[in-house]
Amino acid sequence: MEAAAKKKLEIYEIGGCKDSYETGFSIGNHFSNLIRSRLSTDSIFNNQLLPFAQTPQAHSLIHSLSHNNTTKFPNHWNEMRGIAHGAGVPFLHILILNFRKEILPFIPKPERVEDEEEETIDDCSDILVVSDAMAVVAHNEDANVALVGHTYLIKATLASGLTYTAYTYAGELPSCAFGFNNHGLAFTLNSVPPAESEIVAGGIGRNFISRDLLEATSLEDAITRIRSSLVSVGHSYNLIDINLRKILNVETASSQRLSVHEVGSTPFFHANMYLHLEVDQAHDQNSISRQNRAALLPKKSKQDLLSLLGDTDDHKYPIFMQGPTLYTLCTAVFDLDERTLAITEANPRKGEVSYVFTMA
Repeated sequence: MEAAAKKKLEIYEIGGCKDSYETGFSIGNHFSNLIRSRLSTDSIFNNQLLPFAQTPQAHSLIHSLSHNNTTKFPNHWNEMRGIAHGAGVPFLHILILNFRKEILPFIPKPERVEDEEEETIDDCSDILVVSDAMAVVAHNEDANVALVGHTYLIKATLASGLTYTAYTYAGELPSCAFGFNNHGLAFTLNSVPPAESEIVAGGIGRNFISRDLLEATSLEDAITRIRSSLVSVGHSYNLIDINLRKILNVETASSQRLSVHEVGSTPFFHANMYLHLEVDQAHDQNSISRQNRAALLPKKSKQDLLSLLGDTDDHKYPIFMQGPTLYTLCTAVFDLDERTLAITEANPRKGEVSYVFTMA
């Protein structure tokens, strides 16, 4: 699939909604065609998630996910309900999209796609640095090729007065990718695959935690929001405070395990494997190859970081992905000194920026 075939990323601005359900309904209604298109073409949804969700053994898992996440995050749950109703699609479909990472490990092995790469819904690569010369987070948003053309930007003003901008997958809560708010807080996310023995059924969904992070008021508040959730599977959060000129990498796992690494002048590359939290993890050759390649590349300037994220030297496991299974949807660059977020939809080496947002 050629990148040129993609339509330009749409920004939807929303405000004045009386509650979370109405916010979700507005988003779902506006992007109903895109959400329906994703549901009809996403092979992991159609071949794995949906068939499993309709089996008796899935009922208790979905019930536990529903109960625990409704209890912990009632507003975000209502926003997800609104998305489904606004888009005019079954709520179950939106639910399993948002809990895909919490459901996939529990699908019986014979029903799973044999090629393990097919199971990889999203990967991401980040290069982070805070030095005298620059303070930058550069992030490749990598996903299954089914997501090409099925993403959008949400600019929301909540009833509390908080505003956020978030890159969003069609049908999912903002944002399993990256975003920022008017408190000067921002984040990018990396999927990390713990070993199956590390996964707890029915815990809090990562989409709900990342949606909650959009409302964080400080780094401490963000870490509290992450730590307080009993998650099923792990995640890696790159937390950004532009006012403090500070970047933290936070790795998490089930049983409220959490490790924080403050980024300094040594550039920190993170793919999709745990680097500092002691967790048994799945072997991911794609991540190992990207990690090794990134170690060889220069990282002295912002342009170096963009060139690194645009690297295609390893044809099997490139840092910048163009299919057939995984695809780099865009590159996001948070510059803490310029107080900007730049989004590039082409290879970042080319310097063709699609959007630049000024952060508070």
